[in-house]
Amino acid sequence: MLSVVLAPFAASLLAPFLVARLGDRAALVLALVPAALFGWALANLGEAYPGRVEATPWVPGLSVPLSFNLDGLSSLFTLLITGIGTLVVLYAGGYLKGHARLGRFFVILFGFMGSMLGVVLSDNVITLFVFWELTSLTSYLLVGFEAQKPEARRSALQALLITGTGGLCLLAGLILLAEAGGSWELSDLALSRSWLQDSPLYVPALILILLGCFTKSAQWPFHSWLPGAMAAPTPVSAYLHSATMVKAGVYLLARLEPALAGSEIWLYSLLVIGAVTMLTGAVFALLETDLKLVLAWTTVSALGTLVFLLAPSDEPSVKAAMAFLLVHALYKGALFMTAGNIDHEAGTRDLTRLSGLARVMPLTFAAAAMASLSMAGLPIGLGWVAKELIGTAKLADDIGFTLTSATIANAMVFAVAGIAALSPYLGKRSEAAEHAHEAPWTMLAGPLVLGALGLVFGMLPQLAADALITPAAAAVLGQKPVLAIAIFKGVDWKFLLTLATFAAGAVIYLLWRRFGAAWRDASAPILARGPDRGYDRLLAGLASFATWLTRLMQPGVLHRYVGASFVVVALIVLASAFRGRFTLAMPSDGGLVVEWAVILLTGAAAIVTALATTRLLAVTALGVVGLGVTMIFMVFSAPDLAITQFMVETLVVVILALVLIRLPGFQLGTPQQRQGPAALLLAVAVGTGTALLLLGVLAEPFDTRLAEWFAAESVPGGQGRNVVNVILVDFRALDTLGEITVVAAAALGGLAAMMRVGRRRADAPPQSNLGEPR
Repeated sequence: MLSVVLAPFAASLLAPFLVARLGDRAALVLALVPAALFGWALANLGEAYPGRVEATPWVPGLSVPLSFNLDGLSSLFTLLITGIGTLVVLYAGGYLKGHARLGRFFVILFGFMGSMLGVVLSDNVITLFVFWELTSLTSYLLVGFEAQKPEARRSALQALLITGTGGLCLLAGLILLAEAGGSWELSDLALSRSWLQDSPLYVPALILILLGCFTKSAQWPFHSWLPGAMAAPTPVSAYLHSATMVKAGVYLLARLEPALAGSEIWLYSLLVIGAVTMLTGAVFALLETDLKLVLAWTTVSALGTLVFLLAPSDEPSVKAAMAFLLVHALYKGALFMTAGNIDHEAGTRDLTRLSGLARVMPLTFAAAAMASLSMAGLPIGLGWVAKELIGTAKLADDIGFTLTSATIANAMVFAVAGIAALSPYLGKRSEAAEHAHEAPWTMLAGPLVLGALGLVFGMLPQLAADALITPAAAAVLGQKPVLAIAIFKGVDWKFLLTLATFAAGAVIYLLWRRFGAAWRDASAPILARGPDRGYDRLLAGLASFATWLTRLMQPGVLHRYVGASFVVVALIVLASAFRGRFTLAMPSDGGLVVEWAVILLTGAAAIVTALATTRLLAVTALGVVGLGVTMIFMVFSAPDLAITQFMVETLVVVILALVLIRLPGFQLGTPQQRQGPAALLLAVAVGTGTALLLLGVLAEPFDTRLAEWFAAESVPGGQGRNVVNVILVDFRALDTLGEITVVAAAALGGLAAMMRVGRRRADAPPQSNLGEPR
């Protein structure tokens, strides 16, 4: 399975070379990679239940393996990612034919494909999170592929910020979950529900994980990034909305359902958020005129439906969720590709400018019609089977609003299916249709195949049930359910309710055709205050807060910076000193005369430095403080440090003296301008805290293990008897090299600055005493 995950990344490395050599025909070669992975997933369907786990050591020191789990749920997602991915690669070759950055597009697309495979196959929590974040990064690059467009840059950043913030919540939640469950493997956590939900970490872990999943799968109120992602090219939209990123959150909810489900917070969070998202997406879809945005909002509604179905965590709901997941992937991928065909060939996606396309784009119309049958849930489409399972799941639940919410959303989605299948294609040929023609075969293969699959599975539902839906449901439920599907089960009140839903959807479609413009005008002021506007205001508020904080923390006054640093040091030191047991090692011998002499000299010099009114006196006194430190090193038998300190202090004093010559005056300020009691208090706090910290450290027994190890390893490991030198050049070689590099870079920068100043002065004309050129 590791090879399966890495294969798309390998293809992404080859993509630029293939595109440079073959042009858009490289898509035919690159499509073989996901096609081969699709064949592998088909060949391994027999192992979907009970599943197979493989692990490869990755970070053994931290016990983090690359572990992967192939069961019914991951098999279903793998088939969708690779199967639809094959069609999307072919589609992109035609849609972006001649594009200057086609190679770059395939690099990102295959990186995204590999990341999604890593998400759905990973069994280790850390591995899962790494791939999860890779999907956010690669989707950011895909959405912002047309970087010259401001709307593409904004949408990409919005998607990254929302899903990235959710990713941080998810990481924290997964860590808490692993700590509470006692394992970092998802397959182990699935068996730990009984004691996991008794842990005090369960509620915070669940809330954080839900935030991560809700942001990724565009649940209300985090849904605004998904319609904005329509700024991406259509191949990206088709892939994101059908089988990949937007369903990652739904996948993780289903994967963790055995461990997390069953509590009231799980049930009501998913029910309420799912229902609101489901209805919000359906309503907004009826208020758009851009065909891609109409489909994007139905994706929001479908994701809400999936979350809604996972809430009860019983067998009927899980089976319905898996069936709807499959049917949505098929019809949504097909419909986005047909929308891309229309945009590519007719030059617009505006529904108010499109009609009569069926005559000039008959195959695109056929694909849209087949996909819309499944979307609407009409008989002979797989959507009819999913609708039957969803109805059964809602009726099996004892919460009243679930049936009502699902019925209203289904009626509106039925109307949107009519919009997608009929509005652009039927009626009088519009001006845009006059110049349109059928798309090339690479852009037709995807929608026709996906639309036809929806019909085949709809007419042979047991085929999809046995091969895909039942194993996926078994992975969630922990046991293999019985799923017997019949296209028609007789006339009962559920069947009559379905017919009523169809009738309501048809009425909504007719009303949309007549009053759609009025609806949009009436709702515009309300929609302007929605989550998307809230995102803009939040971002603007964050920028304003950052500006205010920067001005507060970085006013350009050096003593404030120094003071803030010392305040933090004082608080940390004093807080640690008075926390718990604290013992001081007070000197008992009273110290030597020379030690007291050094202390008094250094202290007196420090006081003079603080009270000095001229720069020269301050520099001189500060130099004496440095010499006092040098003498301390000598008293305590550290001559190498003493020599280094002496050299540094000498250079500092000389350099500062030379600089002072060039300064306009030597006064440091009047007594009124100098720092007052606050600075004195801070100095006393830092000094007292540092002294207490040192006395506390000296009170603890000296641990000689590290010193003994360095002494023992100095000769055999570093070939040297000077332990300090061996530590610097061998055991800390990279650290020392870094320090030398920093010092050298600083020296070169200073030298370059002085050379520029010297050159400017040499080139300047001589000045007279009056400031005029001579």
